[in-house]
Amino acid sequence: MLETLGSLTSSPWIYALVALSILLDVFLPVLPSGVLVITAAAAAAAATGAAGPVPVQAQVPDILALLVTAVSASVLGDMAAYRLARRGGARLDRAIARSRRLTRAHERLGTALARGGGVLVVIARFAPAGRSVVSLGAGKTHRKVREFLPWSVLAAIAWAGYSIALGYFGTQWLGTTWLGTAISLIALFAAGALAAFVVRRPTPTPTT
Repeated sequence: MLETLGSLTSSPWIYALVALSILLDVFLPVLPSGVLVITAAAAAAAATGAAGPVPVQAQVPDILALLVTAVSASVLGDMAAYRLARRGGARLDRAIARSRRLTRAHERLGTALARGGGVLVVIARFAPAGRSVVSLGAGKTHRKVREFLPWSVLAAIAWAGYSIALGYFGTQWLGTTWLGTAISLIALFAAGALAAFVVRRPTPTPTT
């Protein structure tokens, strides 16, 4: 798989592929958007460290363009899910009611955003399916756009920045693209596991 992705990183189409994957993985969390971002960043690091001058047209992907693409696609995907859940519908209501994760997220998210605790949105961005739960939950609980959007932007910047930094600096420090990518993916999955633990942890009940 990594070999196939590697062949795409030297083409401008990598930006479209990254954007599409991030846009859709709010609805299909199995899509490897994190893998794509890290692989592209690793390829950029390898190109930067290559001996000799690199032609301008071959400088793909560009780190800044990759960051802008990833952040923009993440926010747009969040808002699409938010709008879909906000408009609701009987079928969506039944689907959410059958999911304990979404039901619990509704309860926690409503209180968290109301109290300015939108950091939950940022943390959940790293957790498997956490982005879906939070975006749909924010829409379903009819949180205002101004309460959700800033945290969505911050979550997108944090996630994209972390993923790109892993791929880029991991490859530069380790000196091998495949090894840097592999170690970076392990670090991304570790962050996801930690985020999932934090999000699922019961909220302490205040004592009176």
